[in-house]
Order: sequence, then structure tokens, then C-alpha cells
Amino acid sequence: MKKSTFGTIFTLLKTTFIKWWNRDPFSQSEIIAYNAIFSLPGLLVVVLAIAGYFFGSDAVSGKLHSEVSQTMGADTADQIQNMVLIANKSKDSVWATLLGIAIIIFGATRVFVQFQKSLNTIWEVKESSTKSGIWSFLKTRIFSFGLIVSIAFLLLISLIVSSLLSVFSSWVVQNWSESLLIIFKMFSFVFSLSIIAVLFALMFKLLPDTKIRWRTVWIGAFITSLLFAIGKSGLALYFGKADPGSGYGAASSIILILLWTTYSSLIVFFGAEFTKVYSDFYFGNKPATKNAVKNKERVE
Repeated sequence: MKKSTFGTIFTLLKTTFIKWWNRDPFSQSEIIAYNAIFSLPGLLVVVLAIAGYFFGSDAVSGKLHSEVSQTMGADTADQIQNMVLIANKSKDSVWATLLGIAIIIFGATRVFVQFQKSLNTIWEVKESSTKSGIWSFLKTRIFSFGLIVSIAFLLLISLIVSSLLSVFSSWVVQNWSESLLIIFKMFSFVFSLSIIAVLFALMFKLLPDTKIRWRTVWIGAFITSLLFAIGKSGLALYFGKADPGSGYGAASSIILILLWTTYSSLIVFFGAEFTKVYSDFYFGNKPATKNAVKNKERVE
């Protein structure tokens, strides 16, 4: 007898949770959080530089400050802004500048390389012996940098649309009715959710060393973006009420960044696991690409 839609969804979610839990996602998320601390300044410098070139650095920095303030508070937002200023500080010579740029790019790509390793674990693939050496290392970094450029492009689109919505909503309030603002807020939420879904789709499709159907990727990305939006609101409420970084003094901002990255990574790994479970459920196991081999070790 064919399962109902709700029965299928329950089975998928139950299987996802069991597999996600058995892979010890907390350890993986802590590794991501650790790498994110070192990657964050470089990552933000690159993203803000690319998006700021088209839209203005002040506007992009203001958008970043606003987003961080809503989740982790103004103090943490100020701290992150200072990190970017220090990382972006001009050097005394051309060679020092080039070295600084190389270090920034290396740091910015570090967290995506770690995400790739974690996603390969979820998809039960591992790098083959031929995928090693300096050239492979450089290709991985270049690929990760390309993903960062994509993030900057998505941020640019988000800023443009957000600005247009802000101007248009002000015009509507002045000339029509404030009740129409609800429609604009709903549209803004859906648009933000779509931007996040595209980002997750790029990660789920491009980072793992195995072929994944776009249909599977989009479903997994949508589920992950929805969970991410809910988790973001939950974390903002938790940070606002509990203030978990209050007992760490000057290091409170770093603690909040670590906590936010850890919790967010848990959600991303759950979404990636759901994508894998969905793919296995409807399409069966997919063979790995030539750049990876099946990982036969069972994750307990």
C-alpha cells in the first residue's frame, strides 16, 4: 500500500534525524565554528569588497551590521566590523599587500573546504588518491573562492531588491494604505528565503565530490533555508533573553559568533542529511564522480 504524503514526510524526517544524530553533528559543527573564526575576517573582506564595488561599501557594511545586530546584538556587530577594518587595513609595501591578500583569500576559503569534507562524509564519499598535491589544493581553494564570489553576487541582489522594496513601501504608505505593508513584508521574507535557498543549493550541489540531481538539491535547499530562518529567529530570541556571552567579558562577541556558527552548522548538516536521505529514498544510491570514491566506512 502506498504511503500517504504525511507518512512519507515523517519517514524522511525520522530517517534524517537518526542519520544526522549518528554522525555526531556537534563535533562537525564545532570544527566549522573553529574554522569560521579564522575565516570570518577574510570572508567578509572579500564579500564586502565585491558587493561594495557595485553598491557602495557603506551600504553593504550597514546591511551586514544590521543583520548581525538583529541576531547577536550591536556589540557583536561592532566587533565584527572592527575585525573587517583590521583585516582590510592597507599594508606598507606592494609585497606586504599581496601577501595580505593571499592570506585573506586563504582564510576566507578555509571554512568552505571544511564544509566540503563534512558534506562528503554525509554523502559517503571520500577523496581518491589522485586528488592530492599542490595543484589539487589550489583548485579547491579557487573553487571555494568562486563560491564566495557567488555569495557576494547574491548579497548584491539582496541589497538592490531590499532598497527597491524600502523605497516602494514608503511610497505606498504615503499614497495608499499601511495595510499593504504586510504584503511587502511577506514578499521581503519570501525573497530573503529564496536568496538563502540559492546559497544552500550552490553548496549542496557544488561542494560534495559526487553528482547530485538538481531536483534533490532544490528540495534540500528549500528545507534547509526554512529551518535556517526559523533557527535564526530562535537564536536571536535566545541571545536576547539568555545573553550566553555575558560571563566572558571582552571575549563575549567571539563566544556568540562560535555559538551562532555551531547552531547554524547543525541546521545546515541536517538539511544536507535530508537531501541525501531524499535522494536515496526516491533515486537510490548514486555513484560517485571520478574525483571521489565511495566511503565504505559506516558512520556510527
